[in-house]
Amino acid sequence: MNERNHRPHIAVVGGGAAGMMAAGTAGENGAAVTLFEQNTELGKKLLITGKGRCNLTNQCGEREFLEHVVRHPRFLYSAIYAFPPARTISFFEQLGCPCKTERGQRVFPVSDRAADVRNALERYLMQNQVQCVHEKVCGIAAQNGVVYGVQTTTGFFSCDAVILATGGLSYPGTGSTGDGYAFARSLGHTVTPTFPSLVPLEIEGNDCARMQGLSLKNTALRVIDISDGREVYRDFGEMLFTHFGVSGPMVLSASAHLDPQHVQTYRLELDLKPALDEKMLDHRLLADFSAGKNRDLINIMSGLLPHKMIDVFLDRCGIDPHKKVHDITKSERRAMCTHLKHFSLQIKGFRPVREAIITAGGVDVGQIDPKTMSSRLVQGLYFAGEMIDTDAYTGGFNLQIAFATGFLAGRAAAQMFQD
Repeated sequence: MNERNHRPHIAVVGGGAAGMMAAGTAGENGAAVTLFEQNTELGKKLLITGKGRCNLTNQCGEREFLEHVVRHPRFLYSAIYAFPPARTISFFEQLGCPCKTERGQRVFPVSDRAADVRNALERYLMQNQVQCVHEKVCGIAAQNGVVYGVQTTTGFFSCDAVILATGGLSYPGTGSTGDGYAFARSLGHTVTPTFPSLVPLEIEGNDCARMQGLSLKNTALRVIDISDGREVYRDFGEMLFTHFGVSGPMVLSASAHLDPQHVQTYRLELDLKPALDEKMLDHRLLADFSAGKNRDLINIMSGLLPHKMIDVFLDRCGIDPHKKVHDITKSERRAMCTHLKHFSLQIKGFRPVREAIITAGGVDVGQIDPKTMSSRLVQGLYFAGEMIDTDAYTGGFNLQIAFATGFLAGRAAAQMFQD
């Protein structure tokens, strides 16, 4: 049994969602806990999630949740069943942060204030006597395969266990600078290649810039691997054109399916009229043409497309926008049908990782016990949150992973010395 008041002393590195959950849980389970965060405030990244509203989980069952995990869903089985979305909602409501569920089963605080989620976690830390130290951790000390302390910029702190929850590489301004990956490597762990995920996409050409600011709703999207014609992903919903390419919920989710080594082999294909098949769409065009046969083509297009898209669309079809509707040929009408159903965008690359919602890749899950989040290589070392090589779609799933893995790590670390 540990000599320090007969309580194990645990150091948690990283004061984000996973770190705060891990620290509070460890304290609730009887450990003396010190949480190290290099920023002057905790939960800095939490404050900007969900456009400042914080989509903290997704109100779905465990099985459905795991279907939304892109990489290594089986690894998360124990974590999600131990701390499922329903428990996350209850957890925050008991801490004075009532929740509401919106479209897509996304869960937000009723107040629409991300700060209320962070504040609830801070109350959890206070309730469980977690000591917060705002210092940068420089290294993890281990000897003979056993952790015994952490080195900070001001000194050495001895402990019985360390939970690494330092996040990934996205939003470096919040403190996610990849330090945890270096700590893991120094202790013998494999870190799989990291790359941005849930990230906007850069598109070839200037068509997107010409449509900058245009938001599409009720649009169908497919991702095609042009090397073999295979459909990689499909979705339905919203997206946004930007000066560099595309963003929005569908695009962010699509990005999680792209091989970062071959991102330029993918093409996005939009169906701008998903409710109509090509035959029905042709009938619709004929009806519009009949009603406006003596007008310029550009003047009847507003019934088909948003204003910002019309010039780009007609350029792609190779049709003069001021051509009279009654002069439109059958082949030109077919071209319009084709581009309405298959509006293509060639991907040039990801936006920088600093603009990504999460970082994909991380500590190899084969080196982590999925039931406890403990290292299989170093005794007393645990992992939680984004630095683990597992990630999910947008919609509250990644924060839920942070809370669930943080819970398992905190509980297991506190109980490691119990008989």
